[in-house]
Amino acid sequence: MTASTTIEARFAHRFGTSGFAFDVDLHLPARGVSVLFGPSGCGKTTLLRCLAGLQRAQRGRLVVGDQVWQDDASATFVPPHRRAIGMVFQEPSLFPHLSVQGNLDYGLRRVAGAVQRTMLATAVELLGIGALLPRRPDTLSGGERQRVAIARAIAVGPRLLLMDEPLASLDAARKQEVLPFLDRLHRELTMPVVYVTHAIGEVMRLADHVVALEAGAAKAQGPLFEMLARLDVPTLAQDDAAGVVLACTVAARDERWHLARMDFDGGVLWTRDVGHPLGSAVRVQVLARDVSLALAEPRETSIVNHLQGTVQSLVDDVHPSNVLALVRVGSVAVMSRLTRRSAERLALAPGQPVWVQVKAVAVVS
Repeated sequence: MTASTTIEARFAHRFGTSGFAFDVDLHLPARGVSVLFGPSGCGKTTLLRCLAGLQRAQRGRLVVGDQVWQDDASATFVPPHRRAIGMVFQEPSLFPHLSVQGNLDYGLRRVAGAVQRTMLATAVELLGIGALLPRRPDTLSGGERQRVAIARAIAVGPRLLLMDEPLASLDAARKQEVLPFLDRLHRELTMPVVYVTHAIGEVMRLADHVVALEAGAAKAQGPLFEMLARLDVPTLAQDDAAGVVLACTVAARDERWHLARMDFDGGVLWTRDVGHPLGSAVRVQVLARDVSLALAEPRETSIVNHLQGTVQSLVDDVHPSNVLALVRVGSVAVMSRLTRRSAERLALAPGQPVWVQVKAVAVVS
């Protein structure tokens, strides 16, 4: 990535009372969704506050495209109100005495009139809130309020959209209400988004770029498909939802059995047909717990998906009874969680040919 197409973010800060040290050096793409992922207390929100200018790091440099927002060498620090950012928090924080339209209009006072009309119309359409405009916040569901908050943030046409766990306060049903709209923003917005979460499902569904944070430092960073296939990043790999995401194309459908064929660079997977048009690009999630390995081609089995692969590496899992195996299938990799006993019985080792059985596959976007 060249300088003009990246967000350069270097921050170092030590909090005196807690002793927590925060030190990151990131290069994020200036388009798409960069997800900050990690456990509570690892520094995700601190990093977001530094990007917004709400926390001034003791040492820092922040360049967004061609704009320098912080640079200690030149004593530059652009305050938050002069940074072209949009922010979405866990709670929508809408004005209860204003309608949805009034809440949206309130945030547009510092934006030029022509930009107001264009971006507001775009935000309303992308978030599907046109019918909500005359209503008050107390008449909306939690998911509807959060969609309004997201629309308010993007209506100002920010250079950078910051989202701090926007689904954390919602129950499962409300999350499912909002996620399709986040998918749409992901596909259609050109502005960069930095998205904080500790939910691996949101990473798999929304991320283009992932930063794995641990104890105030970036353990690793890179494109989603590469990061999920890394066994050396415990934050991502050692979790019940550990797995990979494959970039697939909907190639065919079997109407009798309600299945769709997903082609990827390495093979074919059959999934439940969720209605994506033929030829469309989708993400398919393959969890490590749903992948088993065999030395010979499986026969007379209920598992539909069989792929030929080669063991690339094995590492200890979080529980001593298990190991994680990374298996190369064509140009991609899948992950398998299996017992240490099974790995020893099969004498698994790097370079060994295996058959990969995928028991369940989910289309995530």
